[in-house]
Amino acid sequence: MSLIFAAITPHPPIIMPSIGKENAEKIKKTALALRKVEEELYLSKPQLIIIISPHGSYFDDAFSVNAETDFISNFEEFGDMNTKLAWKGSPNFAAQLAHDANLAKIDLRLVNDRKIDHGCSIPLSLLTGHLPDVKILPIGYSGQNARAHLDFGVLIKERIMESDKRVAIIASGDLSHCLNNEAPAGFNPGGEKFDKSVIELLENRNVAGLSNLDGKLVGSASECAYRSILVLLGALKSVNYTFKNYSYEAPFGVGYLTGNFVL
Repeated sequence: MSLIFAAITPHPPIIMPSIGKENAEKIKKTALALRKVEEELYLSKPQLIIIISPHGSYFDDAFSVNAETDFISNFEEFGDMNTKLAWKGSPNFAAQLAHDANLAKIDLRLVNDRKIDHGCSIPLSLLTGHLPDVKILPIGYSGQNARAHLDFGVLIKERIMESDKRVAIIASGDLSHCLNNEAPAGFNPGGEKFDKSVIELLENRNVAGLSNLDGKLVGSASECAYRSILVLLGALKSVNYTFKNYSYEAPFGVGYLTGNFVL
C-alpha cells in the first residue's frame, strides 16, 4: 500500500525506568522525543513496522530478515527480570522480500530468531504500547558498502509499494560511542565530528554526502547507527520528506539521535 512513517531512534537500555532507575532522568530529553515519535507513529496507523537493528543476525556478505511468526523479548541481560513483551511477525512479507532480493541479486538471508535483540526491543517497547495489533519485521544490516545498503533500502520500498499494508520503518542505532573518557569506546575526537556530520547531512537531505562519508571517520566513531540510517534513506528514495531532529544528547558518551522523517 504505502510507506506511511519513518524515524530514527536510539536504543539505550538505560532509558527504561526498570533498568536505568535514577539514571533514566539523565536522558529525559531522549525519552520525551521518543514519546513524540510514539504519538506520531500511532496516528499514522501502521499495520507493519520494519525495524533495522545493528544487534540481530549479522553477516558480512548479506542482509538478514527475521521471518519468525511470533517474537518475544526480555531484558534480563540488563538486570530487569520482570519485563516480557511479545509481537507478531510477518513471515509472508519476509518471504516476498527474499524473493525480490534474489531477483535483484541482493544477498539476503532469512533467519528465524524468536527472541529479538535490544536494538529492536528497546524502541518497540517504547513506541508500540498503543499498537497491540501491529506486526513487526526485524532486519539486520551487513558488512557491505554504503551503496549496497541504499540499494537494499530501495528494494524494501518497492516491496512496500507492492504490498497491501500500511508500513512504518524505524532505523534503530546509536551514534558515536566515544564522546568522552567515560564512553564505552573511550574518547575519540572523531566521534563528535561524525555525529555533527550525520545530523547536518540528514537535515539537508544530503543522501550522497551521507553515503560518501569518509570510512576512517565512520570507523573512529565506534557507532552502530550509520548503516541502519542508510537502509532507511534507500527506502525514502524519491519520497518527499523533511527530517525533524527531535533530540540529540550524549550524557553517557554515546550519541542518541531521535528524529522523524515527515512524509
